[in-house]
Amino acid sequence: MDDVSVVVGARVRAERQARGFSLAALSSAAGIGKGSLSEIENGARSPTLGTLYAVAGALGLPLATLLDGRRGTRVAAEGIAISLLDVTDGEHGTVEIYRLQLGVGARHRSSAHGRDVVEHLLVTSGRAAVGRAGEEVELAAGASADWISDVPHTYAALDDVPVDAVLVIRSPHQSESGKPGAGKRTR
Repeated sequence: MDDVSVVVGARVRAERQARGFSLAALSSAAGIGKGSLSEIENGARSPTLGTLYAVAGALGLPLATLLDGRRGTRVAAEGIAISLLDVTDGEHGTVEIYRLQLGVGARHRSSAHGRDVVEHLLVTSGRAAVGRAGEEVELAAGASADWISDVPHTYAALDDVPVDAVLVIRSPHQSESGKPGAGKRTR
């Protein structure tokens, strides 16, 4: 397997153990098979984007933590790919910046993230429908939207062209997670 799989696998194992999860408990919480999780931890399997989000969510962590903050790390699933551009962990939380690419006609449904996690998406080329499931907004190049992503949400390419976008995810520190959210916001 590639170096990224080994690094991600080691990080998943370390975070699981630090939080006192057994392999069975984390696989159940993330909704993935115990054997699959074991293969990921051993670097024998490249996790998909959906799998990494499920594991990160079950552990209460930003995705970038499982990527070990390695800039340039690319994770993909059918029709969608993200590459970590930068991550900052500050006083009020973690800010992750990704390049998001959607193939022609691609539609990706992302599972809910933690409480008060906010996503901001700026389309740089193409046209997309993004946002909380059932509340998506259509964006052309140069337009942006943001939403609290504590529910399933969607990224979809519109028209017959791929979409390129910048995705910023702000995750409050767990001590802040009790603060009420501001709801859906778009502009």
